[in-house]
Amino acid sequence: MKGIVFTEFLEMVESKFGLETVDTIIEQANLPSEGIYTSVGTYDFNEMVSLITGLSQEVDIPVGDLIYTFGLYLFSSLGKAHPEVIQSYKSPLGLLYSIEDHIHVHVKKLYPDAELPTFKILEKTDTSISMIYSSSRGLYRLAHGLIEKTFEHFNGKADITYQLLKEDGTEVKFDIVQNGQ
Repeated sequence: MKGIVFTEFLEMVESKFGLETVDTIIEQANLPSEGIYTSVGTYDFNEMVSLITGLSQEVDIPVGDLIYTFGLYLFSSLGKAHPEVIQSYKSPLGLLYSIEDHIHVHVKKLYPDAELPTFKILEKTDTSISMIYSSSRGLYRLAHGLIEKTFEHFNGKADITYQLLKEDGTEVKFDIVQNGQ
């Protein structure tokens, strides 16, 4: 997993729960990297699992809720780091429709060895989109947070529902219906 994800996660933890919590979860996780990350490095996904699990125990919030919250946070920080990517879209559905063909292509240019989820578009209308999220990591709640924040960015709202197609969350169908625009 790319180091930028780790650094952004720890920044979110610090902003929401304080530096002491960051130190606590790093110390308790007994990480091979010792919690020292660079945005361009690559680290074992199990370190992220340890950090999220430790945070969940420390703040008494379910892991899934923390992953979702991180998705909300990550959209904003990625948008600040790469505004040109988001600025090329006029609507949240346009951005979501282009995840595979544009956004992930851009990510791969920056991070060639990044392991990204895939999004297969099943159906798209002017006000809705249905797609299948697939990832061996099962971080569909992160995707949910990113999707929700996409609408917020464009001053929109949507009903976002998901259905686990595989129990472990590695394949999930998202149905998104834009409201009132």
